[in-house]
Amino acid sequence: MRIKEISISGLFGIFDHVIPLNIDERITIIHGPNGFGKTAMLRILNSFFNTRYAELRTIPFRKFIVEFDDNTSIEIIKNSDITEELENKNIVFNFYKPDSMPASFSLKGINIRSDRDIFISSASEDVISVREQTYPVGTLSFEDYVEILDNFSFSNLKSQEEPDWLEKLKSNIHIRLIESQRLLNFVPNRSSRRSAETPSMLSTVSAYSDELAKLMQDKFKEYGTTSQFLDRTFPLRVVKQHPSTDLTDEQLRYQLNELEATRSRLIEVGLLDKDEDAEFQIQPQDIDESTKNALSVYVQDVEKKLNVFAEIASKIDLLRKIINNKFTYSYKEINFSKEKGFVVATSYDSSLSNSRTLLPTDLSSGEQHELVLLYELLFKVQPNSLVLIDEPELSLHVGWQVEFLKDLQDITQLADLNILMATHSPDIIQDRWDLTVELKGPHK
Repeated sequence: MRIKEISISGLFGIFDHVIPLNIDERITIIHGPNGFGKTAMLRILNSFFNTRYAELRTIPFRKFIVEFDDNTSIEIIKNSDITEELENKNIVFNFYKPDSMPASFSLKGINIRSDRDIFISSASEDVISVREQTYPVGTLSFEDYVEILDNFSFSNLKSQEEPDWLEKLKSNIHIRLIESQRLLNFVPNRSSRRSAETPSMLSTVSAYSDELAKLMQDKFKEYGTTSQFLDRTFPLRVVKQHPSTDLTDEQLRYQLNELEATRSRLIEVGLLDKDEDAEFQIQPQDIDESTKNALSVYVQDVEKKLNVFAEIASKIDLLRKIINNKFTYSYKEINFSKEKGFVVATSYDSSLSNSRTLLPTDLSSGEQHELVLLYELLFKVQPNSLVLIDEPELSLHVGWQVEFLKDLQDITQLADLNILMATHSPDIIQDRWDLTVELKGPHK
């Protein structure tokens, strides 16, 4: 089930837009003047499917419709008057299915008193604690309060149960929004009910570096577990293996060479150490009739061991290729390790041994934007998701913008993603205007 079109009426009380998505190409680009609602439409889509209803209430529109490739659609209707109080803004969801009566659900308003604090019907004790202690009035803006609301699980905020059809619909469509502000993460402090500390901001590039290191370590542990099991049962399986008359010496040599090439690639991307499982390197000349049977079992085992890394290795390899193509202009190079995640070093003269290791936060704003964005696409999004990207051109050199769409196409193929992005940059679009939808003003 995929989204094929989105449309909106009365956005900011002004705009009506229709955006058909490029199902085959898997990339759709929205462009138009500032203030026409590019970001707002991405936020509405993300807010609905990820149950961020507090944010959905803050965007003034009359009707938002999402049409799917199975001829069903969801209609979101709300009061578009920006002067209305939030508690008066009931939102109605209507689900249309061919040959069926529409299903409807009304999301009741919430009570927010911005002059003193936040109040929510049927709020949990934790929410009360946070509103009164962790986030004191005067330290956060009204928009920050809305963000805090959305950081709590919906089960603590809702005053009514959602119908099964609505929950099923949202579970079938996976949406991830990559916002224009990508370099800092908002982290609420929930360590103590009595704490008066304000929320902290965490460098995204550092957080993703640590996260990748953890992912690599987890895969290495899985590799170790698989290896132990196969090594323990290897002798028995060799004895029970029937000699294969179809497997030639040449085929076996080819398989061994392929395994060694795979092992070298895993070393290159930081998943295996150079001295890890050096016994993989069996020489083709060692093959004879007496060893062929054991080697055929051995080859199967090594394939299973290395296959543990297949997915993550492909993603790291593509990330490394794209980033280093960009970093070469600033004489930097990125590699990866199980201990540190991102490993960045200067590479002005590779013949000298004085290259200096940099922290991920030492990278320029543009370099961090590129690294964070590509990492999110490759590692943070599940397959067959629709990824919403707001202003991918931020802080990027024109040369990087020109290459962005090609890089994005490589990523969408590997990670199995669909993309809807909003941009002001013709350098991002290049000659692919066939992928674009222009947002226009009201007809006069």
